[in-house]
Amino acid sequence: MKKVGFTTTIPVEIILSAGKIPLDLNNIFITSKSPHKKISYAEEYGLPRNSCNWIKGMLAVVMEDAVDEVIAVTEGDCSNTHALMEILRSEGVPVYTFAYPYGEKDKYNFLKNQMENLAKSIGGDLKESIEIAKRLKPLREKLIYLDKLTVDGFVSGFENHLWLVSSTDFNSDPHRFEQELDIFLGEALKRNKKEHKIKLGVIGVPPIFTDLYQFLEGKGVSVVFNEIQRQFSMPFMHDDYIQNFIDYTYPYDIYHRLKDIKKEIQARGLDGIIHYVQSFCYRQIQDVIIKKEIGIPVITIEGNEPEGLDARTKIRLESFIEMLEAKRCMRA
Repeated sequence: MKKVGFTTTIPVEIILSAGKIPLDLNNIFITSKSPHKKISYAEEYGLPRNSCNWIKGMLAVVMEDAVDEVIAVTEGDCSNTHALMEILRSEGVPVYTFAYPYGEKDKYNFLKNQMENLAKSIGGDLKESIEIAKRLKPLREKLIYLDKLTVDGFVSGFENHLWLVSSTDFNSDPHRFEQELDIFLGEALKRNKKEHKIKLGVIGVPPIFTDLYQFLEGKGVSVVFNEIQRQFSMPFMHDDYIQNFIDYTYPYDIYHRLKDIKKEIQARGLDGIIHYVQSFCYRQIQDVIIKKEIGIPVITIEGNEPEGLDARTKIRLESFIEMLEAKRCMRA
């Protein structure tokens, strides 16, 4: 079967309806044995050093023949995707496009047309995609349950991150993914419940740092909310398939996201927020609005390389945690 790579979350059921294998290019890049080699490959190919390493990683993955076709999201994600798409086409890679309805008045019909066109392009069928989505609904409900277990103290922030971010393509095999998830949930429920001293949320694109969650847990704090990873898992239980992708916050404006973030801050009782931003990404600018609107302490950290936290970021996080601990003591 042909492998179809994609640049960010799309209606993955459309790929499955075409009898093809879905692969999230970001996940393939970051879980590879040597992400740095992929970045070096892209820079030697000609990509600027001062450009996003996720884009470099995706280019390398495709050029190494990991996929046969690519779906590029041209609206609702990184603008650098446009250039990546053009490069891949120049190399003879079949590239199809998908866009989210940013700013469109009739979001529903725009998105429906996009889905129909994508299905037609790759040999799938939207009606069959909707049937597949119905069959996958129990799996997505289990991911919602996993997210709840994170708040309840049975699943760590890193485990939450890993499972939810992997749900973009279900590790290319939804059936096996669900089997492995069932085993994990069974084991998690046997653990002793962890009492959260300080509860944090991580918002923004999934961090490229390799040890952020481990560092935070080592300091005695718990990440109980991963904003974008949760969105990737499509935690919406609408019977209307298209409506789920309208409620999906990542591709839309910051206020769409903030509504969801504020709701989860209250529901999960968060003490603070870590806003992760990727170097050279336009989403860094949205940090100004986030800090105005969020209502609880926020620290912004920036990453670029797939490596451990640098000393400066560790010190800043330690100071942030100490401040949150002091605030909690004052409230006690």
